[in-house]
Amino acid sequence: MKIYIRNMACESCIIVVREALEDLNLHPIKVELGVAEIKEEIDANTKKKLNQKILKVGLEIVESKGGILIEKIKHLCQEYVEKEANIKENVSDYLSKKLDKDYSYISNAFSEVTSCTIIMYINLIKIEKAKEMILFEEDNFTEIATRLNFSNLSAFSAQFKKVTGFSPSYFKKLKVIRRKAIQTLTEDLKKENPKNE
Repeated sequence: MKIYIRNMACESCIIVVREALEDLNLHPIKVELGVAEIKEEIDANTKKKLNQKILKVGLEIVESKGGILIEKIKHLCQEYVEKEANIKENVSDYLSKKLDKDYSYISNAFSEVTSCTIIMYINLIKIEKAKEMILFEEDNFTEIATRLNFSNLSAFSAQFKKVTGFSPSYFKKLKVIRRKAIQTLTEDLKKENPKNE
């Protein structure tokens, strides 16, 4: 049985859903962003318990056909961003082929429910990935722009600023400021408790 889940956006969500399923003695076959496949068919009561567990972290089971379609589109958009460098077709053809539906139908359904276009959503995913790369990797901005398939550094910088309100370089400075703040806090604790050194 497949269970579609709203708001799954990262590996941590996958872990939370898998643990919630196992807590309910269910046997996950596969858990991916937006969907969990389990061996069993579950009743309404078990589904309610599962939903209560995952609601605590902002996830939710999707019941309606429209909601399920939107979660499939989101999942495929994330997949597209991950594999974009190796995919030789544009996003509209990719989604149409994967969902076996006309792109205008897919696009209109997505925009109607999310108040966001598919292209805007893909750019949001890319910028979230860019923020992770800036915070946790050593790539320069040109390398990040290339890895995320932006046409050039200017296009990446413009999109980053549009989404976050900051330029990539200012965002990187914030990272340094946060690190200094944590470092200062640690030094202050050492001054207050010199015996702990």
